[in-house]
Amino acid sequence: MVKENAPALLRRELSSPKWKPQTIAMSGVTDPYQPVERRLKLTRRCLEVLAEFRNPVGIVTKNDLVTRDIDLLAELARHNAATLMVSITTLDAKLAGKMEPRTAMPAARLRAITELTKAGIPAGVFVAPVIPGLTDHELSAIAKAAAEAGAQFAGMVPVRLPLSVGELFTRWLEQNFPERKTKVLAQIRGMRGGKLSDSQFGKRRGGEGALAKQMA
Repeated sequence: MVKENAPALLRRELSSPKWKPQTIAMSGVTDPYQPVERRLKLTRRCLEVLAEFRNPVGIVTKNDLVTRDIDLLAELARHNAATLMVSITTLDAKLAGKMEPRTAMPAARLRAITELTKAGIPAGVFVAPVIPGLTDHELSAIAKAAAEAGAQFAGMVPVRLPLSVGELFTRWLEQNFPERKTKVLAQIRGMRGGKLSDSQFGKRRGGEGALAKQMA
């Protein structure tokens, strides 16, 4: 499903006298730079509207296609109205291919951070999701590589598996890492109150317990 009129709807909203300037997040759920964006350019057209209105935007992406829009993002950054988080879950290209298909390889994401920061755009690294027993040992290495690439800040979120996502992830573990399945799921439950997900405010993003504290 594609919302082809998103830029027009955004313009209408920002033009309303009821609009109160606030940072717009792109995107907390789906990546705004999915492969189809190369053709549709919906994200770019939305950025054109945001740049015109100088409305702040925060972007999280796993794809280096974001560098295509450096001209618009740099213009927004000139008015302190842009922040970028490049999500890097692992530095292992083979694991990334299994875990995050159709996204940029880790090296390309690091290059994106470099290009963004060189253009004067505040950019950092977002390690999400961190999967205990699979990628948590890479936290320090990812932070170091991102800092060397120019990242100015960092954040992370331990994996959370709400509803059907838990079943999907469990099947993925069975197919790709059967020998780690029991350990990974047990450690996730240890951070999520015995469940694979915890939606409680204050716990949802960071988790709880010794492992969650160690990650932080």
